[in-house]
Amino acid sequence: TCCLIGAVNLKSSNRTPVVQEFESVELSCIITDSQTNDPRIEWKKIQDDQTTYVFFDNRIQGDLAGRAELLGKTSLRIWNVTRKDSALYRCEVVARNDRKEIDEIVIELTVQVKPVSPVCRVPKAVPVGKTATLQCQESEGFPRPHYSWYRNDVPLPTDSRANPRFRNSSFLLNSETGTLVFSAVHKEDSGQYYCIASNDAGSARCEEQMMEVYDLNIGGIIGGILVVLAVLALITVGICCAYRRGYFISNKQNGESYKSPGKPDGVNYVRTEEEGDFRHKSSFVI
Repeated sequence: TCCLIGAVNLKSSNRTPVVQEFESVELSCIITDSQTNDPRIEWKKIQDDQTTYVFFDNRIQGDLAGRAELLGKTSLRIWNVTRKDSALYRCEVVARNDRKEIDEIVIELTVQVKPVSPVCRVPKAVPVGKTATLQCQESEGFPRPHYSWYRNDVPLPTDSRANPRFRNSSFLLNSETGTLVFSAVHKEDSGQYYCIASNDAGSARCEEQMMEVYDLNIGGIIGGILVVLAVLALITVGICCAYRRGYFISNKQNGESYKSPGKPDGVNYVRTEEEGDFRHKSSFVI
């Protein structure tokens, strides 16, 4: 029986590999010292406080089955990586013939995801001097993208005051949230706007949209108000004149009322349908 000498030791050429989605990646795990010819190799995935087997009992396990393989003696290669593969991976080696039988190393894999076309919201028309807010949002990219806004294909600075080219504008751009806020728009702010979301994996842009800045016609508004007041005054005068001329008097008040002729004492008169006039009904009362 030989003596147990040496100790198993591991190293990695890259403990924090970064790869773009749908590419392949190697998780490096290298045995530097060991007296054991056939050590036991295991790979485990640690994600969301859960640990699952990736390589165990000499075969690929779990969601990597069919798209991963053991590279060399201990390293792991993954094909067609997805964003769900971002996690910690632990390489464990058990060497029974070594004085220190177990060693492990942890690899942190980051999968970058290219942004998709962001959703942009641009007001179509804004009056001069009013505030305006343009929004740009993208939810797929990883790491979280940064945003930049363009007007007529010219990139906008984060602060209009920092660039003499935009001295006639007054806006602030938040590259983290994608919000472009004008404190008071000017005619020069009219134009075609679009936003680009970008990270280390790539970039994407939204379709350009027109924002028109228009002048408020104060004179026209005042003139319109005066016209409305004049029309109301004419209507009022017309109604007063109509009342004075009796156009609004009731038919009962305007028609002739029937009044019976005076009758002498003791004599009654009746009107028959045939006669249409009055006749004597009774004789004098004595």
